[in-house]
Amino acid sequence: MRKVWRQLKREGVGVARCTIERLMKALQLRGVTRGKSVRTTRSNKAETPQDRVNRQFVAERPDSLWVADFTYVSTWQGFAYVAFIIDVFAGVIVGWRVSSTMETSFVLDALEQALWARRPSGTIHHSDKGSQYVSLAYTQRLQDAELLASTGSTGDSYDNAMAESINGLYKAEVIHRPKLENPTGC
Repeated sequence: MRKVWRQLKREGVGVARCTIERLMKALQLRGVTRGKSVRTTRSNKAETPQDRVNRQFVAERPDSLWVADFTYVSTWQGFAYVAFIIDVFAGVIVGWRVSSTMETSFVLDALEQALWARRPSGTIHHSDKGSQYVSLAYTQRLQDAELLASTGSTGDSYDNAMAESINGLYKAEVIHRPKLENPTGC
């Protein structure tokens, strides 16, 4: 409801939020909601990089801070996993990949796409402590690309809040969009 109201406001349509709420209710329209989460990551107990971000998801220039995470999407044939790497400065996805497994190779492919597209230098790469992100192959690739690894604390989604937010928006606005009975939306 809020997004509809804001969009109308941007387009110069002056209407009260309560009017939008009433009309959406009358038309049986609801905004998308985020569903329950499923645990897909089992943390590795090995030594991990320090937290260089400390929940300060602010960057002063492009490619100075990237955040990475992946999420799952339920399909008819099981789960699909989607990895994202986000440039904090612009709030854009610079690398992504979809896979049917949670193997390290799929998050590594998202990293390769981001490296190829942006060619960063001295970038802080922040992620959770999922086994894919602290694996030898992934940490070695970060070192080879001269990226500084950073991980949040175990079991605290706020330590990677920006990436978690992108995951939630992806699911809410792309995957779980409500289907309209009338294709024209009227």
